[in-house]
Amino acid sequence: MTSATPSIAQTPAPAVLVLEDGTRHRGRAYGAEGTTLGEVVFSTGMSGYQETITDPSYAGQIVLQTAPHIGNTGMNDEDRESRRIWVAGYIVRDPSRVVSNWRANASLDEILVRDGIVGISGIDTRAVTRHIRSAGSMRGGIFSGADAELDAEEQLRRVTAAPEMSGQNLSAQVSVTEATVTPATAERIGNLAVLDLGVKQATVDNLAARGFDVHVLPQTATIDEIRAIDPVAVFYSNGPGDPAASDDHVELLRAVLDDELPFFGICFGNQLLGRALGLGTYKLPFGHRGINQPVLDKTTGRVEITAHNHGFAVEAPLEGSFDSPNGYGRVEVSHVGLNDHVVEGLRALDIPAFSVQYHPEAAAGPHDANYLFDRFRDVVVAHLAQKDAK
Repeated sequence: MTSATPSIAQTPAPAVLVLEDGTRHRGRAYGAEGTTLGEVVFSTGMSGYQETITDPSYAGQIVLQTAPHIGNTGMNDEDRESRRIWVAGYIVRDPSRVVSNWRANASLDEILVRDGIVGISGIDTRAVTRHIRSAGSMRGGIFSGADAELDAEEQLRRVTAAPEMSGQNLSAQVSVTEATVTPATAERIGNLAVLDLGVKQATVDNLAARGFDVHVLPQTATIDEIRAIDPVAVFYSNGPGDPAASDDHVELLRAVLDDELPFFGICFGNQLLGRALGLGTYKLPFGHRGINQPVLDKTTGRVEITAHNHGFAVEAPLEGSFDSPNGYGRVEVSHVGLNDHVVEGLRALDIPAFSVQYHPEAAAGPHDANYLFDRFRDVVVAHLAQKDAK
């Protein structure tokens, strides 16, 4: 929720960050001036700020970068994860005064101004991060320029009147409205239906590189529209919002599973697979956001350093297999977060479906989990061979 004036001042205007518990931090305007409201979260990545702000999963969120120096490599046209910037607001400590990268064609603050993204700099981001880690992610607002001088009680009233992230369905804000197709860039396997809940371009590119003609479909797609492209498999993308508010996508996924189509989901897609299988989801205190999260792959025993961006998680027993409450056979937790033992992956043992909570495409992050796209390709190829053998 943003009201912004896209103008660059020679001397940054005053700005203030206001959290819903009344905590206030004064700093300087960064990006556009005005007011923006959203859930304040922190990301621990030391690089990849361009990929972060263009990740649709950050819709509705004011993102704080824990790395103190942001913007030194500028912005370019190649590293965007989607068609626009999605963060509701942006918080940094020390924005770079110069851009030093041969690929850059603009500075970060110029792009924030151009796209009307209200931000703040010059505050103690470590103090804000520690506060969120103790109290949990919460609603907040950035007020800059003339809005920084609004009465403190009025600023807090606007923050507390903003919607909480729990209960929000944001898929319609980030999804494409018309289907697009990216042809396979390797030996073709078949059509892949991707439900766009906030998909990143790196994900599409990785799927095309595994031999899929990638059909990115609007989040309003029906099972009949999915069947119409004659898919060999279905993929659910990452995205923002509360999975408990996405019952239509869960019902669609159950129809996909009933059709015995292979399925792979990441991030939001993992949470929706959990709910389709009959499991619950819950909101994490402050979530996982960054590119340095250790995850155990229980199948191989390997520890992966992974990229994350999620505030919700799946409820499931970490050890052994269990029966799907919705009748899809045996299920097991395939991956576990080593920082706090959060479910990081699910695998159905009796149907061709699996998912992970993190991001195997990992642009501007580690590539430890990229094998998951190969695993998905292998599942689909094996399923097709089994069908041909019948």
